[in-house]
Order: sequence, then structure tokens, then C-alpha cells
Amino acid sequence: MSLPPVFYHYFRTPLPYARTLALQEKLHQIQLAARRTSSHHDLLLLLQHRPVYTTGRRQTADELAEERTRLTGIGADFVQAARGGQLTYHGPGQLVGYPLLDLARTSPAMGIRDYICRMQRALQAYLAGEHGLRHVPSEHTGVFLDATTKVASIGVQVRHRLTTHGFAMNVTREPLAWFDQAVACGLADVKAGCIESAVCKPVQVEDAAGGVVAAFGAIYKRDMEKLSVESAGEVGQAIIELEEEAVVAGEWPRTPAL
Repeated sequence: MSLPPVFYHYFRTPLPYARTLALQEKLHQIQLAARRTSSHHDLLLLLQHRPVYTTGRRQTADELAEERTRLTGIGADFVQAARGGQLTYHGPGQLVGYPLLDLARTSPAMGIRDYICRMQRALQAYLAGEHGLRHVPSEHTGVFLDATTKVASIGVQVRHRLTTHGFAMNVTREPLAWFDQAVACGLADVKAGCIESAVCKPVQVEDAAGGVVAAFGAIYKRDMEKLSVESAGEVGQAIIELEEEAVVAGEWPRTPAL
């Protein structure tokens, strides 16, 4: 039996991180309920965030209290999440992808390690195919352009074989100044890079989204279809509501307030 398509959606306005977490949780619950009748859709949400520093399960609120105060002081939000990994940054100029997939749909069910490896390979394939950028192998999860320059991070959560969270890839130079204000992913000797700096020409996040969709489909061996939010029922309505909130939220800090 062939697998159903993965439906993707690109948000054009940077989203507040906490509300996007809530959207992922709502879609996770919708998928879980619909799974009983095999009527649930696999989804890929592509977006940018408003400036935010996030942490994973490895760090506690007490450990991060001082960092929270300092980083919110320069204009970013600060949110503790349930994904894997440590402190990192998300913001405009970065393509964030949240695949919400049912790993049990494959036969045999796809393992978490395979799922993460494929995500990494999809990003590597996009960078090589669209920009001629070759990755450098690393002992760390993510995509590196050289031994100390990281262009993409990965942090996922899997519950009931349903995935949330995902990847973040630096497209423009805008995120770099924000990354300079923190040690991302606990790697003090690693700096953030971006596609624009590597290819020495402008690159648009929206254009990167299209290329990543194609690479994602090829690596996961899934057809990719654009989600029609107007006819996607409860899923589409939740997406529309968040897009409207993002527009109302207005402008965001373009650089850290140092």
C-alpha cells in the first residue's frame, strides 16, 4: 500500500513561538484522535519565528534563570520546550520546519534515529542541490558547512509514534547577530552560519521553503501536496487563526538591543 501524501503549509508572517507550540499540540491531538479511522493527515509546517531563545529537555528553569533575564533584555522571547537539545535561537531569516508525521505508517514503522537521519539528509540534499553547498560530517546532530560553522539544527519529539518539533536552517544573515548572544546547543566552539554568507548572494526564506519541500519528499519517499487551509477543516482553521494572530502582533526586533 502506498503512503498518503504529506501536506505542507508555509506561514508568510513570523510566528510567536509559544502559540506555535500550542498549534503543534492541537494538531498532534487531532492526528491522534483521527488515527483510529486512519483519516489523519501527515503535515509539514514551514515558517519563521519572531525572535526567541528556546531550550530543550536537558536544561532546567533554575539553570537558565540568568540567561532568561539577559536574553529577554535584548528583545527576544524565551520559551522552554519539550524537544530534544539545548538552548538555541529561532527568528526571522531562518526557515523552521515542523513535520507532524505518523511514523507508524511505514512498514515496518520508521525508527526515531532513521527519522532524524533522513531529516538531516534532506537538508543536506537541499543545500547541495540548490546552492552547491557540501556539508562536513560532524559528531553533532545538525548540518555543518565546516568543522565549526553550523547552518541547521534538529530537535524533535515523538509521542505515540507521532512527531513534533523539527529543524531550523539559517537562510539570511539576520539570525547571526542573535546567535552571537548565546552558546547554541551547548557547543561553545561552534558558530552559526547561513546560506547567504556561504553563497555570497541574497537568498529568500520563502524560496528555500520550496526547495526543502522537494528534498523532504525525495528523502522520505512521500508525495508532497500544498495544504488547502480553507478546506482542511479543524486543521485549517487552527492554522488560519495563528496566521491572523501573527499579523496582529505587528513588527518584531530586527537586531538585539545591546
